[in-house]
Amino acid sequence: MARCRQVVCDTAARWAIITVSALALQVSAISAVSAEPVKLHGAPMATDLADRYAAEIAEASQRFGLPERWIRAVMRVESGGRARAVSPKGALGLMQIMPETWAGLRLRHRLGGDPYDPHDNILAGAAYLREMHDRYGATGFLAAYNAGPGRYAEYLNFGRSLPAETLAYVAALAPLIGGEPLNRNATIATGASAWSSAPLFAVLAHNTAPPNRLQVDGRLRARSVTDLSGLEPQHSWQPHDRQSAASLFVTRAADGSSR
Repeated sequence: MARCRQVVCDTAARWAIITVSALALQVSAISAVSAEPVKLHGAPMATDLADRYAAEIAEASQRFGLPERWIRAVMRVESGGRARAVSPKGALGLMQIMPETWAGLRLRHRLGGDPYDPHDNILAGAAYLREMHDRYGATGFLAAYNAGPGRYAEYLNFGRSLPAETLAYVAALAPLIGGEPLNRNATIATGASAWSSAPLFAVLAHNTAPPNRLQVDGRLRARSVTDLSGLEPQHSWQPHDRQSAASLFVTRAADGSSR
């Protein structure tokens, strides 16, 4: 009987050791997971984006007169900081620029030939944001950037509803953009005809409406823009790459998107 009791005690002791060891491993695993930074929707943390592309964002901010936080916010929502990101509709890179739009932007701003290059993609996206802001004002530039100027013009001129994706996009970005003022003294390169020659465009809104209100003044008025792109550092590009890209209204894709 004494020997049996000893066996039982030894067995119980071994199971106790195993149980304690298993619990210790679980606690360690939980602690390791808890120590990792929380990421929203799989996107890199804001500090990661700020460190990784700080120089490019600062250059784009200075060149196109946009607050750095605007560029960073759009980048986070568009691509989560993934330089090789491609959307289901074909938008490319950090700022998710459609190929047709990229083709015009790279010619106007003397960018390289790789739409995924972080430097050139950020510059192109910032230039496009500024163009949309100058055309549609604080109340419409985010919707125009996401849906495309042609699609947004249809909303303004004909009352066609904006896509649910665009409404959600504006709602997500509005609190990130905030009320930081725009540098209106920045110079932006445009094509010879500029956007004012296009058939559909809207005036820059001078009101202080919140950016998520999709309404602008319906009057039409052109804004003159100085082209000083010759003073900017230029990437190598070939004359045969020139395209007819004077208008900012890009070719509409088969699915109807025009961004």
